[in-house]
Amino acid sequence: MTSVEGTYRNARVELTEQPIDIDEGTRVIVIFMRSNEIDLASQGVNKAQAEILRSHLATFVDDWESQEMSIYDNYVP
Repeated sequence: MTSVEGTYRNARVELTEQPIDIDEGTRVIVIFMRSNEIDLASQGVNKAQAEILRSHLATFVDDWESQEMSIYDNYVP
């Protein structure tokens, strides 16, 4: 699976980036999100905690986005 962000306008989805290695005519599933934000407070996370989490998780970005990690995209435990 490949995820690409986009915006719904005039009954069409406009992608914010061009997906790579996707054939024309490939089937898609579109999920409509009501907001670009996640309500962390409802999960018991305040703003200071969110900033700490973000800084700690930033160290993993290169690993998460590496080609080798794509093996987990369809991981079945």
